[in-house]
Amino acid sequence: MREDKNFYIVDKSVLPEIFLKVMDVKNLLESGKERTVQEAVLKVGISRSAFYKYRDAVFPLYENTRGKTVTFAVKLDDTKGVLSCVLNGIAEAGANILTINQNIPINGIANVTITIETDAMETDLGMLISEVEKLSGVQYFKIIARE
Repeated sequence: MREDKNFYIVDKSVLPEIFLKVMDVKNLLESGKERTVQEAVLKVGISRSAFYKYRDAVFPLYENTRGKTVTFAVKLDDTKGVLSCVLNGIAEAGANILTINQNIPINGIANVTITIETDAMETDLGMLISEVEKLSGVQYFKIIARE
């Protein structure tokens, strides 16, 4: 019988410390800063058994979005070229843009919904969000759905 899994998006500020430390260990190993699990868990301050208990249950959002669709709610200044810069940033990350829905700007603000496919992305989703949020004229760039 197949076990159904439920996934949730949870703000890391409310997670128990052990989950954050497991992510720290995974990041140390992935980045090559530590070569072994033993070295990484010692540096972070958790036991190997705790790491192995939770390693397959906690992961950053981008790890679970490869080959998926992600929908963003975007608020932009109603300024020439801002949407184009956002779309270029998404394209540069290697994402495939599936839909763009823009409402008529009101009070100088344009509300846009963008859905992308992530399977060909050359960067992780967190980095894409960070880079787009830095663009001039972008007021808000947040995930509202993913499949």
